[in-house]
Amino acid sequence: MPCVTSHQSRHFSVCTQGGSMAQSAKQPQGREALLKSYNKRLKDDVKSILDNFMEIVKLGMVEDETQIARMTQVEEINFQMQVRSANMVRAAESLMKLVADVKQYLILNDFPSVNEAITHNSTIFKTKSLEADQKLMALRDDMASDLYELEEEFYSSIYKEK
Repeated sequence: MPCVTSHQSRHFSVCTQGGSMAQSAKQPQGREALLKSYNKRLKDDVKSILDNFMEIVKLGMVEDETQIARMTQVEEINFQMQVRSANMVRAAESLMKLVADVKQYLILNDFPSVNEAITHNSTIFKTKSLEADQKLMALRDDMASDLYELEEEFYSSIYKEK
């Protein structure tokens, strides 16, 4: 599905890059190339928004009388503003898609962070396991000591049945 804009080549490449996950899996891109692509998309979209906004501001300036009828001029300016604002909206939507793509990339490809979290959790759980083992050992030793004392008391008792 091609994108139709005043910046045809840029937006067409953005549209083809933002394909489905199956297409992304088939076309392995290096991390650097992907980040450069994201950076280029960001700069292009921001530049498009800025350029179109500046043109809208320029259209708002009142010009001297020309050979074109005033109502014709107003309609032409109105149409140009609509086209420029549509281009700004398209660029803003492209930026929102870029943000979603970056988030998805970070979630799916941030293996060092995931590994660090797993290692951290593993360390915490090993520490808790060791603490629990130490407490259980201390409890076992206390119980063995108390049981020994109770056995001593029981076997030396006069109430022991013979």
